[in-house]
Amino acid sequence: MDRSSDAPPHPAQALPTPAWQGTWRFTLPPTDSSVPQARHAVRDLLRRRSAPLTDERTHGLMLILSELVTNAVRHAALLTPEIGVEVTVDPYWVWVRVEDGHPYRPHALAASPERQRTGGRGLLLVQATAQEAGGSCGVRATAGGGKVIWAVLPLDRPTGWPTTSPPPRPAP
Repeated sequence: MDRSSDAPPHPAQALPTPAWQGTWRFTLPPTDSSVPQARHAVRDLLRRRSAPLTDERTHGLMLILSELVTNAVRHAALLTPEIGVEVTVDPYWVWVRVEDGHPYRPHALAASPERQRTGGRGLLLVQATAQEAGGSCGVRATAGGGKVIWAVLPLDRPTGWPTTSPPPRPAP
C-alpha cells in the first residue's frame, strides 16, 4: 500500500501565493496631480488583486498615502525629480512607502490648543491612523541622501485566519 499521499506536502509543493501578495513600485512627478494619481493607482491595484481589506481599512490607507505623497510634493519637490511609491502586501500586513530626495527627516507634530494653523499635522494624522488600525509608521534614510516614509497596516482577517498577526518586520 502506497502511503506517500498521506505525507504532508513538501515545502516546494506549498499552496501558491495569493494574487494579492506582492510588491509593486511606481514613480510620479512631484506635482499636485500626483496625489490623486497615487491614490487611484494603489486603490485600483488592491481591488484588482482582491487584497483582504475592508472599505474602512482601505480608506485609512488612502488617507495615509495621500498625506505622504502630498508632503513629498510640498516639501521635497526641489530635490526630487520623481517620487517613488511602493506597496507591499504580505500574509498579514499592507505596507506603503513614499520616497523622496530631500534629506530632512520629519517628525509628527503634536497638536496643541495654542496652534491655530490647520497645516503641519499630516504626519500626526498618518501616525494616528496607522496606530488606530493596529499598525505603525516611520521614516528612514536612503542611500542617496533622501528618505522613505512608510506606514504599515494589518490586513483584515478573512474567516479562518488566526485572530492575531505577528508584529510587522522592520521596514526594508
